[in-house]
Amino acid sequence: MNAAIVTVGNELLAGDIENTNATWLSERLTARGVDVVRIIVIPDDERVVAETVRDWSERFDAVVVTGGLGGTPDDVTMPAVAAGLDRELVVDPVAEADVQDTLDRIFEENPDLDFELRAEWYASMPAGATPIPNPEGLAPGCVVENVYVLPGIPDEMEAVFGNVAGDFDGTVATRTLYSPEPEGALAEHLGEVADRFGVRVGSYPNRAAEETRIKLTGDDEDVLGEAVAWLRETADVSLDASRGESTESEPPRSDG
Repeated sequence: MNAAIVTVGNELLAGDIENTNATWLSERLTARGVDVVRIIVIPDDERVVAETVRDWSERFDAVVVTGGLGGTPDDVTMPAVAAGLDRELVVDPVAEADVQDTLDRIFEENPDLDFELRAEWYASMPAGATPIPNPEGLAPGCVVENVYVLPGIPDEMEAVFGNVAGDFDGTVATRTLYSPEPEGALAEHLGEVADRFGVRVGSYPNRAAEETRIKLTGDDEDVLGEAVAWLRETADVSLDASRGESTESEPPRSDG
């Protein structure tokens, strides 16, 4: 199973906030054996969101969209997803009832609030979608076809994803090894292990610890095990970090 992550928000593009949602989601999906093949940040632009959802829903097994839910003018994700999948935007009665219960509780606990909040602002979603409850906030998520729509506030996004995490079940496995050798000295071995066993290889130098972290990724546990064994026999690598785990690895570098 593969998946693509779409994070929506002008504030992300402007660098006003860090895109922690993408990192969190990719970690959780990878841990469930899902191959995360795309991550993108796009603006709060209904046309751009709709085009991305239309394209990616046809290309990938699952598309996870986060951000742009709610009742403000820049919350365009739900109508955009509806447009991208050629569906009407409707008020889901189950979601509306849940949102209304939350609103009633908010106004009961805060009687001095003097602004209007309408349940339908938060309960609108593509026709035929299944709402995903949001125990941490107002805006529910939804599932429609292979598209999962989640709130952008991290606590809410994590809670809503937790309600559908079981839908994501892949076979991708990873193994991590370490070497005291610099990245360049390992290049030939890493290229050969990729060719021999059909695994994906990433190398991540950690200069502070004077070691290189190597990550092998594949769809077959047995083949991956053979690749690890071959690499340990032919190069100076081990299964354990030689200098502990107190320092962070640098991001991977691309030569192409």
